[in-house]
Amino acid sequence: MKTDPSKQSRDNFPYRMSIPTRWGDNDMLGHVNNVLFYRYFEAVVVRFQMQEAGVDWVTDRISPQAVETLCRFHRPLSFPETVEAGLKVERIGNSSVTFAIALFGEGHETPAATGHFIHVFVNSKTLKSQPIPAQARRAYEKFR
Repeated sequence: MKTDPSKQSRDNFPYRMSIPTRWGDNDMLGHVNNVLFYRYFEAVVVRFQMQEAGVDWVTDRISPQAVETLCRFHRPLSFPETVEAGLKVERIGNSSVTFAIALFGEGHETPAATGHFIHVFVNSKTLKSQPIPAQARRAYEKFR
């Protein structure tokens, strides 16, 4: 039986980063607008890809492109919280990698949101899928 995503803890996500919310992140209901949850997802994935997998979108001939994202909302976040974004590698394919992501609010042991982010490696000129480079694959294996 699969674990309920809303019941996971920070320990389920070996790569983490802090994201401070801003006053402008709140919507008229006084909590972080749903669109920002996707930006937080993107922030943790991009930082992970650069820091751990060595991705350089400007110079790499083969780089990851987003093909799918999903966010499940479990509870609101609100300024002035600092969000802790957690990431783990859920699946490694020939040319794609799926990241499981969770966003944790201050003082909460379970996530405010969970979801995934899928990257496919492509040739930057042809946009045809390519095998995951060895350096990136090694990094992904460490964060399963």
